[in-house]
Amino acid sequence: MGEVERARTVTWEDPLIGAKAARTMSGLDYLWAMSRGELPLPPMLELMGFEPVEIEEGRVAFAVSPAEYHYNTIGTVHGGLACTLFDSAMGCAVHTALPAGAGYTTIELKVNLLRPITIATGRLLCEGKTIHVGGRIATAEARLNDAL
Repeated sequence: MGEVERARTVTWEDPLIGAKAARTMSGLDYLWAMSRGELPLPPMLELMGFEPVEIEEGRVAFAVSPAEYHYNTIGTVHGGLACTLFDSAMGCAVHTALPAGAGYTTIELKVNLLRPITIATGRLLCEGKTIHVGGRIATAEARLNDAL
């Protein structure tokens, strides 16, 4: 049929380099060091094509350009791309408020998708913001917008 071969190569650095450094730095300092290239990005960001674009206390934004490798079985970008953007932006927004050595994990994620994403949608920006950071539980929200 004359199909063009499609391939993608993903490379990343040892994720334990960053994990080890995270134990000695505040969350905000850790994320800034990653954005400056002093520490490696997590492999998940490399895999998905996410770029950190803004980092400040309580707020983190990631950008991604939807690509064919993000597509699902019905010819649109898989909803997991948006969910992963939300989880990354909100988790990192919470991380900016944590002291050195503190960890976190997502306990719940609720997403409303309003329209399909395709390559034609263009570059996306996901902005996560903390709402409340307590001793054991933090809450955050995120928005995903197109046409940057």
